[in-house]
Amino acid sequence: MAIAKRVFLDQGYSGASMSAISAELGGSKGTLWNYFPSKEELFAAVLDDATREYRGQLADVLKPGEDVRAAVLQFCRGFIAKISSPDGLRLHRLIASEVSRFPEIGDIFYRRAPMPTQQLLAGFLERAMDAGTLRRADPLFAARVLASLCLGVQQRMIWGQELSAAERDHEATQMAEVFLRAFAPA
Repeated sequence: MAIAKRVFLDQGYSGASMSAISAELGGSKGTLWNYFPSKEELFAAVLDDATREYRGQLADVLKPGEDVRAAVLQFCRGFIAKISSPDGLRLHRLIASEVSRFPEIGDIFYRRAPMPTQQLLAGFLERAMDAGTLRRADPLFAARVLASLCLGVQQRMIWGQELSAAERDHEATQMAEVFLRAFAPA
């Protein structure tokens, strides 16, 4: 997966080919095709592999019974770290630059990264709403609001603005506070 990921990030989705990836692997193209019958399926597997560890970390942060304020702050910190990492920035640039020509990569990406993140977060937020810690709202909408706040950091970095770890942490703290005020119980 690491080699396929590097080829996709270095050459883009359109520039990456199953032949180039199998050549990098040192095996036959037929062997690669046995595991992944299409470039789309290989790209999906690369995304699954790239997000597996993060999904596990997210599940740990958003456990039932966790302190809502602490969990929201940890979510913001972890999410910002993931999306503003060098590979996270490269992946988002790749998707944005090629989705108009290859709409399937937008769907593949959405189903493997934003959607599971938002669903895990929505489940946590719904439990907090049920407990009265957050005001009642559509939990998936609330999850999208929080994710959108965090994406502001990534957007700045995609356009070349460098942010230190301390600046990213400050932004995460501010975003968590804004979210918690917006969804505070009445």
